[in-house]
Amino acid sequence: MGHDRKRIILVDDMFVNLKIGSEILIDAYDVFTVPSAEKLFQILKKVTPDLILLDIDMPGMDGYEAIQILKADKRTGEIPVIFLTANNDPACESKGLSLGAADFVTKPYCPHILLKRVETQMRVVSQRKLILAYEAKLAQAEADKAGALAEMQKKVIKIVTELVGRRNEVTGGHGELTHRYVEVLLDVLIKNNIYQDIVQSWEKDFLLQSTLLYDLGKVSINNRILQKPGKLTDEEYAEMQKHPLLGVRILENIETDFKENSPGAGFLDHAKAFAGCHHERWDGTGYPYGLKGHNIPLQGRIMAIVDVYTALITERPYKQACTHEEAMRIIARGRGTHFEPALVDLFLSVSGELRQIARPDAPGPAGPCQGPVQYREETA
Repeated sequence: MGHDRKRIILVDDMFVNLKIGSEILIDAYDVFTVPSAEKLFQILKKVTPDLILLDIDMPGMDGYEAIQILKADKRTGEIPVIFLTANNDPACESKGLSLGAADFVTKPYCPHILLKRVETQMRVVSQRKLILAYEAKLAQAEADKAGALAEMQKKVIKIVTELVGRRNEVTGGHGELTHRYVEVLLDVLIKNNIYQDIVQSWEKDFLLQSTLLYDLGKVSINNRILQKPGKLTDEEYAEMQKHPLLGVRILENIETDFKENSPGAGFLDHAKAFAGCHHERWDGTGYPYGLKGHNIPLQGRIMAIVDVYTALITERPYKQACTHEEAMRIIARGRGTHFEPALVDLFLSVSGELRQIARPDAPGPAGPCQGPVQYREETA
């Protein structure tokens, strides 16, 4: 088994379910199969998995008892658990979620659904590790003059980590890529001396780290809306449109714990601009503020393009992924309406670099992309 592959422990008292589940997952993950909850705790003494797939109905200790022990143990409490069950009773799902389950998969397995549910949780694991790594890096800065800023940023990242851990976030997993797309666009702005007076006043590291928080408000949006496979109703769309302001509100609550002129002010200012303005449109038809043109903060104008690009090339429950080339064509069509013309031109000029960051092997096969209709926040 490869050391760089993520590990899964699959727990089920039925041999056939262990065999089928293992066959579905083995190409992508290291899979350990065990026939009971008691055996699970024995193997956990030797193996620390990234994810546990846990059958609910088993003789002896059932899945409900097992997850309570897992969550009570500091060593295993953060390992995500997906329950496996043939029971479609909503009360069963509700009980499992209340005990800390990350998701449910029904039996008999649909291979595609099982893989997708596992992939989603693995993205959450990766995102959490990224945030914790950044938090550890900040801890090293506490001894220098940036100690106050480090404390502020650690609190922000801690809150985000906790929120991410509680949600099966559809848009999770692409924060690091979004960070890199913004960096590419920022670098080409600097290279071409565009908005030089604004960009020179920015601390680049603060700006780039704050991009991790741009979709923070979605943690307050109902998961059924985020994961709905079809078109949103008017009511659902109105609920979705609240997430920029919800993100700003969370950041403002954090900000109250720090002095107005503290070193952390720049970091939070960037974070609020990204969170609050990434759905504003150049022609003034965006939300939540209806800002137009240069009245939209530059951070919001940058993230508007990056967010749409990321959404288009990413598979979601409600759409297939577009190819990089089709996504770029859609962004080009939004020049002067959705997006600032100058930023679109710069974005297109670094298409090759963005393509390599996104995924060198391309996200095919792609479905028919029709611009905003493929983008959840633009779908009414």
